[in-house]
Amino acid sequence: MISLLDVLKLAKEQGASDIHITANSPPALRINGSLLRLETKELSPEDTKTMCYSLISDEQKSKFENQKYLDFSFFVSNVSRFRGALFFQKGSVAGVFRLLQLSPPETSELGLPPSIENTIHYPNGLVLVTGPTGSGKSTTVSAIIDAINVSRKSHILTLEDPIEIVHSHKNCIISQRELGLDCHSFSDGMKTALRADPDICFVGEMRDPETIELALKLAETGHLVLSTLHTNSVAKTVDRIVSSFPGSERELICNQLSTVLQSIISQKLVKNKQGGRSVVVEVLFANAAIRNLIRDNKIFQIYSVLQTCHEEGMLTMNQSLLKLVKEGAIDSKEAFNVAYEKDELYQLLKRNKIAS
Repeated sequence: MISLLDVLKLAKEQGASDIHITANSPPALRINGSLLRLETKELSPEDTKTMCYSLISDEQKSKFENQKYLDFSFFVSNVSRFRGALFFQKGSVAGVFRLLQLSPPETSELGLPPSIENTIHYPNGLVLVTGPTGSGKSTTVSAIIDAINVSRKSHILTLEDPIEIVHSHKNCIISQRELGLDCHSFSDGMKTALRADPDICFVGEMRDPETIELALKLAETGHLVLSTLHTNSVAKTVDRIVSSFPGSERELICNQLSTVLQSIISQKLVKNKQGGRSVVVEVLFANAAIRNLIRDNKIFQIYSVLQTCHEEGMLTMNQSLLKLVKEGAIDSKEAFNVAYEKDELYQLLKRNKIAS
């Protein structure tokens, strides 16, 4: 049986993003979005349990067997840092392990528009990075946090599940708290955050109404709050926040959100012509028009503001796709595959003499 260490090393060498360990299949690597099985024998349920349990403590094993799921992170010397997710399937242990960067990237390395750097200068408010699973949200947030760490003299407090990229103290003091190890939940960590005298707070994910409400209150009290959501566009992000609350509370939430929101960066990864992946982004900056639309709960009109405010650094997903097509990074077919406003994209491509 191939060892888990050998699989982790191979994943690093092959540039994989994830490793899948499951019974009745060889180990598989996700490379540029596609799963590729290794040419080795299938793993038995005993094999997968041995491999996955080799990474966790007795306390974590007990927690996993009670809850049937475990999130954790670990470091392999001379290889990488990893985020692990263990779960049961058909009664056997399975695991998915994501390779993490050992140090945060710079925003300029990620292919993001230069206007993203505006987010590091906000003294307070709410900045959201959204997208589907595997879209690079954590990487983008880490780059923003590192840019703040370099450019400001502040206290950055993070609440993560689990800690992915470990930040060092630079010009800022940075305190990273992991759920289960340093606090019980996002909401518990946020309730005590003010006692730690933070200037900037990163909340790993706004998972429920309580977490959303606490994030809004933190932003209202003069802090810069960064967080993530699993949404596919800027407008859907605003809608998700507002619709998380009962109708009687939505007017208050719209008022709060319109006051504290600074920016939303919605992103996804697309296959490029070089065999890798490129980032596509939709960017909102909360100007007066955006704030008025959120306050009045006219979320459906937000997209039209994005379309016309390019000079303010705003960007629609289709404008980002058009840029990649014009640069030759992706073809128009791939652009259509990921676009959610396909008719508009067709018109943009036609106007630029790319589609007939």
